[in-house]
Amino acid sequence: MSSSRAVTLIAGDGVGPEVAESARKIIDATGVKIDWHEHEAGAEVFKKGDATGVPKETIESIEKTRVVLKGPLATPVGFGEKSANVTLRKLFETYANIRPVREMPGVPTPYSGRGIDLVVVRENVEDLYAGIEHMETPDVAQTLKLISRKGCEKIVKLAYALAEAENRTNVACATKANIMKMTEGMLKRTFEEIAPEHPEIDSWHVIVDNCAHQLVKRPEQFEMIITTNMNGDILSDLTSALVGGLGFAPSANLGTDVAIFEAVHGSAPKYAGQDTINPTAMILSAVLMLRHIGELEAASTVENAVMATLAQGIRTRDVMGDEGSVGTTAYTEAIIGNLGNKVDEWQAREVKQVKMPVPRKEAAFIIPESVELIGVDVFFQTEEEPEVVGLAAQAIAEGTKLELKMVECRGTQVWPKTSAELDPTDVMRARFITRGSVITSEDILSLLGNFGGRFNWVHVEKLRMFDGEPSFSRAQGEK
Repeated sequence: MSSSRAVTLIAGDGVGPEVAESARKIIDATGVKIDWHEHEAGAEVFKKGDATGVPKETIESIEKTRVVLKGPLATPVGFGEKSANVTLRKLFETYANIRPVREMPGVPTPYSGRGIDLVVVRENVEDLYAGIEHMETPDVAQTLKLISRKGCEKIVKLAYALAEAENRTNVACATKANIMKMTEGMLKRTFEEIAPEHPEIDSWHVIVDNCAHQLVKRPEQFEMIITTNMNGDILSDLTSALVGGLGFAPSANLGTDVAIFEAVHGSAPKYAGQDTINPTAMILSAVLMLRHIGELEAASTVENAVMATLAQGIRTRDVMGDEGSVGTTAYTEAIIGNLGNKVDEWQAREVKQVKMPVPRKEAAFIIPESVELIGVDVFFQTEEEPEVVGLAAQAIAEGTKLELKMVECRGTQVWPKTSAELDPTDVMRARFITRGSVITSEDILSLLGNFGGRFNWVHVEKLRMFDGEPSFSRAQGEK
């Protein structure tokens, strides 16, 4: 580039400053002109009383540069609020977490020689990680698993854009749609709608637990895996272990306007300042950053230099143990000395710059022609026996437009009684449906007025039909 490119640099906590400095030195040694804007986030910010862990100055810098290279951040126990890492991802809607793994020369693993080369594309802002939790009672907790059509469409389209940029021909979508047919099923359905737009790519669906099984059994069959947030968090740590561990695991958090590149590993405070940490994950995250900003040649140069260094047997303590290992600084200098070198058994993948898809602006993608309100689920607190609860709930519905259909506990029908043996908790759900006439929200409020006089209800969910299809699942045993 003829002019410098501004990048926000967040060194991070613990070993963060060491690995960040390693990556910066190597990038500067390539000759790429980066104008580093240094800012802070994480533990030290929490200690200053900022409950977000991300100060205003850092946010303003990212808004200007739109690109971040970030070391690991700690979320201290006992003070501070949510993870500063998650805060950054959500503030800038970096909706895709990209985790590539590839077998590396000089890093022995049980899978050496298998040719592992895959990338996990993880949805990054929805799912259980939205962090919407409630204690329904002191004994029963709930988390809301939120999956949107918009979120699914964005992650699937980005995955295909990445596959095309990296010349990948095999894309799998891993979900738990066999159990969570509406949430995980949303990603499966969206994937299957978009996949035909890319006939040159072999697109297939796999149940996520089988995906984990297959990754251990035959990982070389995968080139790319698209999955939801929590599944992706778990699977991507698994894939990192296949090629040497988190010390070799880079990542990119990509959004429409902002990209954040970071090592996957934590801040490891007990190793801070000892010049022993493995900076490879941070260096390879910087490689992803260089590709993002269009510095493709420099990215390949750095990547080849890392592999040449590893192939020479120059490795840090996490790979070698104390005997024969080098420190962070010496490892960094060796990579700089290898800039321009390659190894025969490894070659940087020929890639193009990813063309970020432009997401649709509308909030709702599917507008049903008909919506019918047919009932309500009422979750409530009780320690009474299911037969007593069922009779009481029937009485509550008398005189209203709704009738009791069933009562369940933890997803299994307990009234009318089935053959299921249940060890109940103190939260149950009563499902009321219309007696046949059209009902309104006011009819539900009338029912809840009766309900509150008998049970302590904790939340409700409307039961609706969208274009004649139910918007809700059945309980186990419900007919």
